[in-house]
Order: sequence, then C-alpha cells, then structure tokens
Amino acid sequence: MSNIIGFPRMGQNRELKKALEAFWSGKCSQSELESVAKELRAKHWAKQKNLEYVCVNDFSYYDNVLDLAYALNAKPARFKNVSGLEGYFALARGAKDAVACEMTKWFNTNYHYVVPELSIDDEYKADASNIIAQYNEAKNLGYNPKISLIGLFTFFGLSKIVKGEPKEVFRKVKSAYLDLIDELVAKIPGVVIEFSEPIFVRGWDKELFELQCVYDRGAIECIYDVIAKKGVKAIVSTFFEHSKEFTEILLKTPIYGIGLDFVHGEKNLESLQAIANSDKVLFAGVIDGRNIWVANLESKLALLEKIAQIVPKNRIVVSASCSLLHVPFGKDDENKMDKEILSWLSFAQEKLIELEVLEDLFKNSAPKAESKEFLAQNKAINSARANSSRTNNKAVRERVSANTLKARKEDFATRIKIQRENLGYGDLATTTIGSFPQTPELRALRQNYKKGAIDKNAYDEGIKEYIKDCVKFQEEIGLDVLVHGEPERNDMVEYFGEQMEGFVFSANGWVQSYGSRCVKPPIIFGDVSRPKAMTLEWSKYAQSLTQKIMKGMLTGPVTILNWSFVRDDLSRAQVCEQIALGIADEIDDLQKGGIKIIQVDEAAFKEGYPLRAENIKTYEEWALKCFKISTAVAESSTQIHTHMCYSEFNDIIKTIEALDADVISIETARSGNSLLKIFKQVGYTHEVGPGVYDIHSPRIPSVEEIEAQIRALLEVLPKEQLWINPDCGLKTRKWEEVKPSLKNMVEATKAVRAKL
Repeated sequence: MSNIIGFPRMGQNRELKKALEAFWSGKCSQSELESVAKELRAKHWAKQKNLEYVCVNDFSYYDNVLDLAYALNAKPARFKNVSGLEGYFALARGAKDAVACEMTKWFNTNYHYVVPELSIDDEYKADASNIIAQYNEAKNLGYNPKISLIGLFTFFGLSKIVKGEPKEVFRKVKSAYLDLIDELVAKIPGVVIEFSEPIFVRGWDKELFELQCVYDRGAIECIYDVIAKKGVKAIVSTFFEHSKEFTEILLKTPIYGIGLDFVHGEKNLESLQAIANSDKVLFAGVIDGRNIWVANLESKLALLEKIAQIVPKNRIVVSASCSLLHVPFGKDDENKMDKEILSWLSFAQEKLIELEVLEDLFKNSAPKAESKEFLAQNKAINSARANSSRTNNKAVRERVSANTLKARKEDFATRIKIQRENLGYGDLATTTIGSFPQTPELRALRQNYKKGAIDKNAYDEGIKEYIKDCVKFQEEIGLDVLVHGEPERNDMVEYFGEQMEGFVFSANGWVQSYGSRCVKPPIIFGDVSRPKAMTLEWSKYAQSLTQKIMKGMLTGPVTILNWSFVRDDLSRAQVCEQIALGIADEIDDLQKGGIKIIQVDEAAFKEGYPLRAENIKTYEEWALKCFKISTAVAESSTQIHTHMCYSEFNDIIKTIEALDADVISIETARSGNSLLKIFKQVGYTHEVGPGVYDIHSPRIPSVEEIEAQIRALLEVLPKEQLWINPDCGLKTRKWEEVKPSLKNMVEATKAVRAKL
C-alpha cells in the first residue's frame, strides 16, 4: 500500500475558505463551519481510501503549527482571556487589544505558518481532544487512520522564545508534548503517528542545534525512544531535502518507519545501507508533492528498484515526497486549459492514482492490467512533452545567451542624489506597498469581462473609476508617493504570467498560502518572453490623475519563479533569467512612459533559499544575477524599490545590499525592530521602508501606536533613510479597515516630523 503525509484541506472548490470567511464576518455560526469541515474531511478521506492509511490531523482551520501550539496551550499572555475557536483564531488574526503572532514561510515553500511564542513563564498543558475526534471520525467511516503530527523538534525549532533559556523552555514544552502522546495512546492503543520533522533537513544548523543546546544527538534519540516505547507505531518523516545526519540517529531508536524525500533530497540514497541494516520500514518519497508535472513512472520505478537493491522490497512503502498541501486539489474542473498541456499535469488526486499504480507495478510480479495500461499512457504523455516544440523558443534562448546588461550604470550614492533632486520627496516619505482592497464589485467586474458579460469599454471604465477613487483617497489623506491600487490584477504573479509567453493557468488550481488565503500559481511550461507592455497603460493613466509621484508596480523575476509551478526540464536559474529579461523590457517601457519610481517586488526572494547551507551560494548567485538583469535598464533618475515579505534578514543582509535597489520595504510590524537592527549593524546605506502596522490582521492601529512605532524605527535608522508604509499590500483587507489605518499612518508621520 502507498502513503501520503497530508492532503489539501481547502476543498475542491475552496469550500473551507468560503466557510471561514463567512464565519469571521458573522455570516455563519461555529456549528455551520464545523459541519463544512466535517464534510470536507469525509470527502478527502474517500479520495485516500486505497492508501495504507488515511491522514487525520492534517486538516486545519488555519495552520497545523498553530493547531499544535493550541493543543499544548502555548498561548502568549496577551491571549489568555480568549479561549475556544475564538482564541485559536485570535493568535493568527489578532484580537482587539492583542497583535497576532508572527507568520513566516514554511521552509522554502509559499505556505505560511503561525510562529508559536514560547516563554518560561507559560504553563503548557496537553489537550488531544480535537485530534482524537478527527481520528474517531475517520475510524467510524471505515478507514484506517494515521495521525499526522508536527514533530517536537520542528515545532520548537520554528518557535520564537520570548523569555527564558531555550533549554529550560524546551523541557516544559517537551513535557506537554509527551503528555499529548500519552493522551493519544490512552484513547487509541497502537496508534499510528507520522511525525513531520523537516527541521532535520537543515543539517547541524549552528543556531538551532548548538546555541539552543536541545538538538543534540542524545536528545533526539531519547525523545523518539520514549515515544516509540509508549506504544506508538511511529513514523518519522523529513522532506524538502536530505537528512542524512538525522537518519543515522533515528535508526537507533525503536520507531517503526522513516520517511525520506528522494525527489528533493537525492543524497538520501546514501542512507539506504544503514536503513537496510536496521529493521525500519522506508517510506520512500518518490512522487513529487510540491510540483504539478505528471510523474515519469518509468524513471520512478527504476528509482524504486535501485532502492530495493539495498533495502528489502517488503520494507518499502511508496510515498509522496511531502504533504500534498502544496499542490491543487484535482484536474476535474479544468475545462478551459489547453488539453495537451493539461495532460502533462498531475494535482493531488491524480498523484494518489500515480502512487497506487506505482505501488502495484513495484510490488507485484503480475500487476493489474489497469496499471500496465496507465504506465503505457504515462510513457506516451512524458514522451510528447519532452519532444514538444511548444517548450522550446529558439529566439528566447538566443537572447539570454547574448545579453550583456548585468547591472545599473552608476552606484547608489550617485543615483540617490539625482533621485532626491528630481523626485523632491522629504524625510519619512509615506507610501503603500502597492495593492488596495479587491472588493466583491471589482472581482465581479473582472469575472464579467472574462465571461463576456461586459465588453472591454465597460471593463476599462470600471477599472478607471476604481483608480480615480484610489488616487483621490491617497491625495486626501496626504500620502507622498501614490499607487494606482492594482484593480486590474487578480494576483501579483498570475497577472504577469497571463501576459507572458511560456505560462499557462488553471481555472481552479488553488493552493493554500495561509489561513483562508489561497493562490493560483502560474504554470511555466515553456520558454518565457514578454511580447508587449503589461502595466504601462494603467500606470500612465493613474499618473495623469495627479501631480504627485505614481509608483509603477511590478513583480520581480525571482518571485515570479518561486511562486509558480516551474518546468522541471530546465534549471530554475535558466527559467529565471528568461523572466528577468521580460521584466527589464517592462521597466524600460515604464520609465520611457514617464513613471519615475518603479517597485520590483521580490516578496519570495528569501523563500527560494536552499535549506542546506552548502547550496546557498549557488542560489544567491543566480537569484542576484536575475534581479540585477531586470533592473539594469533603469536610468539613474529612475528610483527602483523592492519589497520582501516575512524574512529573517540576519543571514542574507549582504545579499540584500547586493540587490542594489534604491529602496527596500520589509515586513517588521509583528516583530518590532528586531529585523531592522541588522540594517544598522551592517551599515546599510540604501533607503528602507519598515512596515509600521500589520496588514494581515483586521485591527486598525491608532495614531499613537503608529507614532510609537515610527519613533522606535528612528532609534535604529536616521530619518533620511526611512520610508513609512504598511508592512505589505492591502489587497486582502477591507476599505473600512484600510482607510482609517492609512489615515492614522499619515497623521502619525506628520506628528513625528513636527517634533523632529
């Protein structure tokens, strides 16, 4: 039988997203939300019925790390007065008088997790009731359940210690975690638990494993020895890279099985002999849980046979490389996509079939006729894709080879002097990150245009009215640098991909980013180019409405790459360089069209970093090269901004400097000044826009709160270097939240300026 670590939870038609947002807005009750969740779990387990186990506890109302934090009572003191589902959502979304916990990216994916806050003062107490309830749901429906649980070391390693020595805090958390296991064992004798420990693929990370003094070999061996001896049938899985150092340790414990990623962690092959010498079952992650291309079953079968030359076949379970959370639900509703390209794709429910067929072909000397037929079809699909003329554009490849424009013409000191003179902005200039609320009316306008219900003239008039309102509002409150609000854009990557060659889009290929937020990643199937201007028309129109500076808004090449499903027959570096040249063309059109400030967002620059330190240099080299290729065309008088989301900058500050953007805006609202201090420590000279309030929470910050935040920023960097802005785009917020928040931001800035 085959195995997965987790399944998408939003539903085929994003049913959970809709129910959550209805619940948050008071339009549905808790019981109605719970009913939708229960129905979705049943549907998802039905899809998994041919696996060895169905996954329970992979379902979440917001995030699995938050689920575990709540199950351990790891609630920061500011949330002690809220409980139940209200308290759970408060940690993620904030409460009236309490800022939400930080969010950051789940390793090098575009999924966000809520960062637990741990303190020596907190009392941790286990509550496994929700996990047990889901387990019993699946059992009562006739399925064989397996609990998916974040491992203790990954949970602690991804947490933020707000008070106390790490070693002492770890002891308290460990005690509660083991109590949670005891509760599960007491209610479910012989329970199967798959512990996700992706933290182990980072190797012997000094910060995590030495300074915190809790990740030594003895601690890992001891914890899993204790867990297994409690009566748990324990599987410990790592993914996204190899985990050789920790595989060696885990094999010394009495766990049942070990899960390894052979798609993104080729060096896991070096652990096979040690696994063979143990009694462990190998959950071999050979079907890619992160990308959407049809598996080459012939090559996967060859890989499994190679593994079976060392590890006995009866101790190998064919598995996905990681949770299928990172891919769309299924292809059933993809009626508009090019049929040839659609045949090359495999989403979550299709991957379940691939696993089932692969297991049959691998394990049985006489596979089913259906499996043989599926294999023949799979060979034909992969051959057609490999030989298709649609994936190779000679002109694009020749342009990449011939490109000589690699960096901007003058250094920052020269550029910023020219820009300050030409642009005329003062200290603590105010702006936003780019997007304004995507209202239901705006979405309906775009949908009606796509469906043909309205013509282009009606659509354009609707977009113009929205832009006029945005410009008028920004002028009224006194923002210094304006944006047009991006009403014509569905998504910051999808919008550009739709206008570039080499991309294709699904109709319903939604993937969870955080909470109820879903994205529909572009699919890069061929060579990339930009046939015509993408943003010039609307940027020029917006600029015509005001005497103030209007920013042009672009998404950077690295972010477009990292937030897309990328072809697997070229290197990521090659694909990124093609995108960079397309963005360079757009920058040139904008500056020639009179746009003086252009923001090239690299929100996903950090999340593309390799998880192993030894691979970082290579990534930085090509990612830097691509960003600089895209901006090299900018004249010295054209100010280039960039934006980065949820990044720990300590380890990449030199790389950020090397990007050579004139202004960088960053998300710091949930973490105070801790992220900003590194800019001062390294003597960062370019201009910086730290977020002064958190846009991922619906709460409206007061003037006094923002004024205090600005003063705190001024303790770190001088006023001449600082811009004032929210910490991210405002697309997901509502106007009734955005308007008072931005007004308060401008008023707070004016108050600080007056006292300087």
